[in-house]
Amino acid sequence: MTGRYAPGGTCPVCGKHGKPVPGQTIKSLLTVSLRLRREQDYWFCRTETCPVVYFSADGGQTFGQENVRAVVYQKKPHGADTPICYCFQHTAEDIRAASVESRLEIVADIEAGIQADQCACDLRNPQGSCCLGNVNALLKELSRRPTHTQ
Repeated sequence: MTGRYAPGGTCPVCGKHGKPVPGQTIKSLLTVSLRLRREQDYWFCRTETCPVVYFSADGGQTFGQENVRAVVYQKKPHGADTPICYCFQHTAEDIRAASVESRLEIVADIEAGIQADQCACDLRNPQGSCCLGNVNALLKELSRRPTHTQ
């Protein structure tokens, strides 16, 4: 995919500011030939409705979900099988369906894995960084929703 100039990490398609991602993230997650990847910085577009996952610093190159090995949580946060934690295989749906106690156990499991140096977020998570921010944001969102009693 190609795009236009992306000043300061701005997605050339949606115009939102992206997040820089490590080169090894791009290399490990792209499904296209790595010869297509340019030697420059890449950014991650977290906008759910934007088709772009990664874009080059100059905006001249973009890669979408179809070019990435993993389903991207930020692009499909409500998918039943969409991972929210790529290293320890927790999905957003697991967290949504869990009791409050089980949600705390999921967070404890992730934190234990991080402490044991068992995570590889820079290689497995399309955003190139730890998933705990996404997990905690989802938990915060869920805590604001009214609970229904049957």
